[in-house]
Amino acid sequence: MSANISALAIRRPIPVIVLFFVLTVLGILSFNRLPINADPNVNFPVVTVTVTQSGTSPDELENSVTRRIEDAVAGMANVRHITSTISEGQSVTSVEFALETDSDRAVNDVRNAVSQIRSELPQSIDSPIVDRMDVEGGAILYYALNSPNLDQTELAYFIDNEITRALLATQGVQQVTRLGGEKREIRVLLDPASLNSYGLTAVQVHNIIAQTNANIAGGRAILSEQEQSIRVLASSKSLEALKELSIAISGGRRVKLSQIADIIDSHAEVRSKARLNGKEVLAFNVSRTRGSSDTVVANGVQNAIKSLNEQHADINISEIYSLVDNTKENYNVAISTLVEGAFLTVLIVFLFLRSWRATLVAAISLPLSILPAFAVMDMLGYTLNSISLLALTLVVGILVDDAIVEIENIERHLSLGKRPYKAALDASDAIGFAVIAISLTIVAVFMPVSFISGVVGQYFSQFGVTVSVAVLASLLVARLATPLLATYILAPHAHKESIERESSIKKAYVKVLEMALKFRKTSLMVGVLLFILSLMLVPLLPTGFVPKADIGSSQINITLPPSSTLAQTDARFRELDKLIREHEEVNHVFMSAGGDETNKGWLLVRLKPHNERSISQKEFEDRLGGELAKFADMRFSFSNEYSQRDISIMLSGNDPATLKETAIRLKAQMREVKGVANPQINAPLAKTELQVSLLANEAAKRGVTPQAVGDLLRIATVGDTGGTSARFNLLDRQIPIRVTLKEEARNDIEILRSLRVDSTDGSVVSLNTVATLSYGEGLSSIERFDRERRISVDADLVSGYTIGGVLGEINALEVMKNLPAGVKVPEYGDAEYMNEMFEQFGLTMGFGVMMVFVVLVLLFKDFLQPLTILVAMPLSIGGVIAGLLAYKAALDLAAVIGILMLMGIVTKNSILLVDFVIEKRAGGMARLEALINSGKERARPIIMTTIAMVAGMLPAVFASGSGAAFRAPMAVAVICGLIASTLLSLVFVPVVYSLMDDFKNFLLPRLARLTSVTKEDKER
Repeated sequence: MSANISALAIRRPIPVIVLFFVLTVLGILSFNRLPINADPNVNFPVVTVTVTQSGTSPDELENSVTRRIEDAVAGMANVRHITSTISEGQSVTSVEFALETDSDRAVNDVRNAVSQIRSELPQSIDSPIVDRMDVEGGAILYYALNSPNLDQTELAYFIDNEITRALLATQGVQQVTRLGGEKREIRVLLDPASLNSYGLTAVQVHNIIAQTNANIAGGRAILSEQEQSIRVLASSKSLEALKELSIAISGGRRVKLSQIADIIDSHAEVRSKARLNGKEVLAFNVSRTRGSSDTVVANGVQNAIKSLNEQHADINISEIYSLVDNTKENYNVAISTLVEGAFLTVLIVFLFLRSWRATLVAAISLPLSILPAFAVMDMLGYTLNSISLLALTLVVGILVDDAIVEIENIERHLSLGKRPYKAALDASDAIGFAVIAISLTIVAVFMPVSFISGVVGQYFSQFGVTVSVAVLASLLVARLATPLLATYILAPHAHKESIERESSIKKAYVKVLEMALKFRKTSLMVGVLLFILSLMLVPLLPTGFVPKADIGSSQINITLPPSSTLAQTDARFRELDKLIREHEEVNHVFMSAGGDETNKGWLLVRLKPHNERSISQKEFEDRLGGELAKFADMRFSFSNEYSQRDISIMLSGNDPATLKETAIRLKAQMREVKGVANPQINAPLAKTELQVSLLANEAAKRGVTPQAVGDLLRIATVGDTGGTSARFNLLDRQIPIRVTLKEEARNDIEILRSLRVDSTDGSVVSLNTVATLSYGEGLSSIERFDRERRISVDADLVSGYTIGGVLGEINALEVMKNLPAGVKVPEYGDAEYMNEMFEQFGLTMGFGVMMVFVVLVLLFKDFLQPLTILVAMPLSIGGVIAGLLAYKAALDLAAVIGILMLMGIVTKNSILLVDFVIEKRAGGMARLEALINSGKERARPIIMTTIAMVAGMLPAVFASGSGAAFRAPMAVAVICGLIASTLLSLVFVPVVYSLMDDFKNFLLPRLARLTSVTKEDKER
């Protein structure tokens, strides 16, 4: 069948030319259409439930809200983990489902579960918000604003209105988030002395403004035979009108708002600050929609920003940081590596064959094999990302492999004096079976990768499909295009000089082969011994999950004591900014201090390009970490590219005291583990708070409720701008009106004690007569995992160490071996993913090897000789381990994929040898002579294809950029394993073939006795 296809292509070239012309055009069009992203599009079904209840403590929220929501969703199908974070006034529960769960269905199911228990939740909470967490929704662009003419409030409005509107109109932009600055507000700053003298409370003033400063719908009526809507217009037209608002007080008197408060047009309380290189700025970040291209979105945003800068000359919008730069760098490096690998591969063909015509055939074969892969990627909705580009980068040497085998065999037939037409027909007929077997075994290994489940499978399903499609395209090229091109491009010639030059090496190889075949058992024992030694080296390899990438930026999360004010946090951040910018590797520093919690913030350190600094990102973080550790009152952590700490050991249980004690012991013991830096306990800290305790008898006698006291203090200190609060109407928007005490008053405990509070009978009483105010401590937040309290001990990884090795040492610590009753260590994060990775890839590799065996059995119609071909697999292990040890790489995701790739391509050598031996023996040649001739004639194409594949992958070892940490170990594993397998296969495969043949001759007569089927029966 294969011979007929090649012969048909040679005799009828027009259909073949049209076929590849169409595939090439489709490939080029698809390549230009494919989105360019950092990572594959993933779909992690994570649903969040957010519940807010202003002013409620974390422990109260935990009991009244969080536990009930967790119990409601725990019984749902496919729930993997439930994680809750509870802070003051807010509970956020994240429900992680199994990956095969439909995200939209998961959102609906969670929403229904929460709705069913709504009556059991406190009535004073805001409506629960159920939403899907979008993993791809992270910010990809950061910008800063400054202006000599506009203040922070005006710039904040410019971001919220002008910039957000312009960018959301850009294709692919999902969200624009402002960093720093506050919205404009009308502030009503009450004077507590005036309130008390007039017998008013802060709550009364707030309610009066909300009720009287509003435009209210009044229904409709038919007047003058026309339907008219009715509106009550009471909203103040100006700030002066608001000041004149009349408020009724006791005794039938009235007082103007301006007599009891200062009314100013200002902004909300500043709770966060952003700085760029120490200078205060306003900033914003941009997130893209799912499935859109990083580069397309970035280009659209940059064009929009350029237009805004031109339209508003007094505002300068500058880029702080772009994750898309890393995406572009990875893309450019991958394409360069692809081109360099293709060039080196073609160069190897020329050096071996010394024919520009044969080299031209190989050069044409490469794009014909790669371009159809782009068409299939486009059809399947894939993107040009780190994984798909990595697949093409590493497969470039394999793609030309089939063509090289075809060309070399045609060249050999040409050297026998045949004309190109005849040589192409005969050579393609002779080699066709081996070419098909080689390609199908590679596909048999890689296709299972597409069906890997779990987190790893989400990222690497595209890898297996991309490689398989490219290999199948190369098979199509080798069977159709290569014989056709060789027919019309090659010329009759004989490489006598080349043959003579190789004769000395070939003679030495033949002597080794003859010796191995003479002492077969000894040779077999040597091979087994090499394999055992290889396995003994495995424990020397550290294990890991994903290599640490140098993305050129470091994010540092900072936590100060819980009661730190924004001013204190900002001062510390300015100190850190100065410290960090003293490092010559730093380009600029952006910081965001405060937010919901004023004691927290983060710094984004942008490093200089790779070629302008002498140390890696990890080395910089190690050096900076030592300097930051000198601040005793500060927690800090470096986030990796997934916004996580390198090491995270989670402890869970229902006894908070036992959890904390265990975490303290674990932290102390982790300090002694090599490879661990900056271990910290990630647990909620105690926060000083003002506690109000009602005097039960006095409060009951005077009709004062806890709700009334809570409303009073909330309005007096922070105000309320919720849906029922007053609004000040402008032409283009509404501005909230916030009622609070003056700043100096709301920060004075004596003034708070003297405030008046509403009673149930309509009178007001002094707060200090019904309650006591004192200082106390409470939890600032609570963390839960799978319906239990959790504490984690997090740390950074020292350069040169891997997550697997360090986790192994941590798990061997005394505290981990003797955990208190009720304390567990659930697998989560990198530890869970790493175990999942080895499990999934182990199953995939086993299934792939089985599929290779099945394919070989079907092709060779034999059960024993395919085992001979599989001998090449274990022979490659020693090379892989030696290469990884020499490169100081770990057995991580990159190396595992390299090994998987290796399993598919090392069988090539065995197939070429065994197929040739079978062919020679079918022609009447004795077995020993067939084995030696097979080694002589197949050694050249085997070595040639191996060197070509090595050359194709070599640029991936030396390529720079943020993706180098992932590409290089994978390429090293493949290159070293391939070299070892090639050298050993040339000797051991013939030996194993002869032993298998003897075993077959021994077994067949005995098996024949078990059946009545004869040779004559089969021939009938």
